[in-house]
Amino acid sequence: MNAILSYPALADCRRLFLRDYEIYINIGVHDFEKKAEQRVILNVDLYIPLAMNTPENDHLDEVVDYDFMRETIKERASKGHIHLQETFCDDIVAVMLAHPKVLAARVSTAKPDVYPDCHSVGVEVFRIKQA
Repeated sequence: MNAILSYPALADCRRLFLRDYEIYINIGVHDFEKKAEQRVILNVDLYIPLAMNTPENDHLDEVVDYDFMRETIKERASKGHIHLQETFCDDIVAVMLAHPKVLAARVSTAKPDVYPDCHSVGVEVFRIKQA
């Protein structure tokens, strides 16, 4: 999804990303999925206006820390069983957008071990903060 081409307001943003973050979580609607954790691969893109994410003094507090993405995912995963990837994505993107510097966010999840005849099955959501 090329968000910048679809939303010109994002052209003046820096894109932070987390790629192929692998976690094991309790997710799924089927009985066999409720018995053990499953491997889930997440990708996150955050769009942050350059004016809010361009360091002048080379200090971490001047930008959005990558740990914010990882900790948000771990926090949501720790809250117990999730039935749907859609729910997981929606919950994560909502917290990402709640960050005061984040203008837009894209979150995708993929379960790579569901079917033997494909790489993965997954969900992606993209949202822009309402003005």
